[in-house]
Amino acid sequence: MKKNLKVTFIRPSMTEHKATDALEPLAIAMLASYSPKDVEHKFYDNRIEDIPYDEQTDLVAITVETYTARRAYQIAQKFRLRGVPVVMGWYHVTFLPDEALNFADAIVMGDAEETWPQLIKDFKNNKLQKIYKATNSKPLTHIKPDRSIFKGKKYGPIHMVQYGRGCRFNCDFCSIKTFYKNYLDQRPVDDVIAEISALKHKQLFIVDDNIYSYKEQAIEFFKALIPLKIRWSDQVSIDVTKDSELMRLMRDSGCISVVVGFESLDIKSLNQMRKGWNLKDGGYDRAIKVFRDHGIMIYGTFVHGYDNDTLDTFKHNLEFAIESKFFLANFNPLTPTPGAQLYNRLKSEGRLINDPWWLDPGYRYGHAHFHPKNYTAEQLTENCYWARTEFNKYTNILKRANDFQSNFSSIYHAGTYLAANLITRYEIRKKHGSLLSHSNDPLHTDHISLGQFS
Repeated sequence: MKKNLKVTFIRPSMTEHKATDALEPLAIAMLASYSPKDVEHKFYDNRIEDIPYDEQTDLVAITVETYTARRAYQIAQKFRLRGVPVVMGWYHVTFLPDEALNFADAIVMGDAEETWPQLIKDFKNNKLQKIYKATNSKPLTHIKPDRSIFKGKKYGPIHMVQYGRGCRFNCDFCSIKTFYKNYLDQRPVDDVIAEISALKHKQLFIVDDNIYSYKEQAIEFFKALIPLKIRWSDQVSIDVTKDSELMRLMRDSGCISVVVGFESLDIKSLNQMRKGWNLKDGGYDRAIKVFRDHGIMIYGTFVHGYDNDTLDTFKHNLEFAIESKFFLANFNPLTPTPGAQLYNRLKSEGRLINDPWWLDPGYRYGHAHFHPKNYTAEQLTENCYWARTEFNKYTNILKRANDFQSNFSSIYHAGTYLAANLITRYEIRKKHGSLLSHSNDPLHTDHISLGQFS
């Protein structure tokens, strides 16, 4: 009797610490669903568990993000030393295929549903190719994530769901547009509703990079969510607040919080990042009021380090986030990642630190990756951490809780607010300064090819 092919999926950790805020990695469940019926799956999430390297498997598949690249390569080396072939994919691999091929037997560029079945077939026939390249243009139909691979794992009680892919904006620091180019598509609403109806938990995070890509599709989706009586969160561009119908439907369909990229209060910085549209249609104060009037909590994000920023920018952004009573906020050092135009610009200006920083054995989470213009890299690191910890001081958590329009508008909102803030406060202090790899595992990078995205 012919034995089934055994494939082990791995989601690398970003640091050595075990996470308390890990959620189900949807990309792994989707990848598993594309395998033929005769493939057996194992999945290990290194954020919450150790990897059993000596467990029998025929093939290892690793998802690679820029922040997990060094750890992913360490894991790959261990398996390959045991004679187990490794395939890698996702954003980082798509942008730096030559780099990834130093640590993998095969790579997948682009979304995997187009290429994974062929890769498995080739592997079974001992004809594995080095590169499998998708077009990222396949219609988003018949997607049924295989969440059985999450059984027994300790994730937060929130399911990740995808409705659409791509983004209509092209921000300087973001690589989404480079990955998908002009591709924007949504799944059939009936497919998504059927998936959500079968889920155990009724709290969702919709992972779309921007759920407001097309108004008509968004309206159709929000209306279909209303009968499910779920609660959901998502990422959305601030311009959604100018449409009263969309806001009403978001509220009525169960939206309790949104992630909004405010990025900066300064129009010159916003223009440099190609996000000046953020301040149109009445500006931030009006948009924040609209969200709060609809009982929707705001997770605001800011980036620091653009050429017009000064040390005062950290204080202004922090005060704005507290006074606006944001549910959560993040104050990030500007991150030049492969695939983003920002990375290419800073590299051409000679401002990157220890490039490629994601392979630097001395790089630590939260540290600056480049030299800003108006202060030092060390000041960028220190002030981002200061803003994060100040925002999450107990006194400021209580101050922001005094909001009966959104953060404490219901028992559910209040519970979500308190739990998320306490977990975030803990994770910030635990992660900051951690190495982006496991210190006991060497990574051999001598004489490797570091292909640059262009």
